Amino acid sequence: MPNFYVPLPRDVIALDGIDAQSFLQGLVSQDMEQVTKTRSVYTALLTPQGKFLHDFFVMRSGDRMWLDCEAKRGPDLIERLSAFRLRSDVQFEILHKHAVCAVIGPTANSTLGLTTTAGDTRPATEMLAYTDPRNPAIGCRVVGPNSTIKALMAEYEISAGGFETYDTLRISLEIPDGSRDMEIEKSTLLESNFADLNGIDWEKGCYMGQELTARTKYRGLVKRRLCAFQATDDRQTVGEPVYKADHKVGEIRSRSRDHLLVSIKIDALESGMESLIAAGQPLIHLQNTSGLQATP
Repeated sequence: MPNFYVPLPRDVIALDGIDAQSFLQGLVSQDMEQVTKTRSVYTALLTPQGKFLHDFFVMRSGDRMWLDCEAKRGPDLIERLSAFRLRSDVQFEILHKHAVCAVIGPTANSTLGLTTTAGDTRPATEMLAYTDPRNPAIGCRVVGPNSTIKALMAEYEISAGGFETYDTLRISLEIPDGSRDMEIEKSTLLESNFADLNGIDWEKGCYMGQELTARTKYRGLVKRRLCAFQATDDRQTVGEPVYKADHKVGEIRSRSRDHLLVSIKIDALESGMESLIAAGQPLIHLQNTSGLQATP
């Protein structure tokens, strides 16, 4: 199977100023001290009550930090971060000419000069390439000016693939895609699989929403999770409730081809998945496997 790339709908934000890294450190769920020119991370911004607001990737490009965040939500992320700026020396800028793509395939990492270690980063002129810190099985990401990315893909003879291919792989690995799968001001990180996706540092100091996140973990209060299923009916679409017997136990959050990402109660999973139905038809559980390969 050849390597291929998929343009992703993302916004890219640059943070400047001597306080940029320490400013983020007090706000987000991952340790910003781990962000270097050779390592990038995945993290989230929460409400003070520990509920989801934004998820994004953080990279270092020279003296700047770049945030790779959900498309069209960059201005909202800047507004929310700016509310905590106070006297910190930090400035925000949306990089309108920058784009993001995923690169997937058996030699994607080595072609881009990367290892398969989560978050491994290679700085290059005008852009960055890094192994996806959530799960290396979903490939690498490249961030930079759109024209520069296209030139790089042409140089390495990497052809474009369809977004559905990437999205189906993402769902099979039980990786959420921002507000498509996590409800703003409602979802928590642990019910959104963040503990399995290197999105939380349990040893760092306080950050916004840290108290509820830690309490949920240490008291075993996680009641639901995102789980991958195979659809058996075209009517099993986003927003469709999932039932076990006559009880609603979940909801479909994403669909790509016949793959579904479902927010579902853990006790419904533990008591057997063979009786889960949506739109009157059964769901087939997909085993989360990091060895899954995507075909463009």
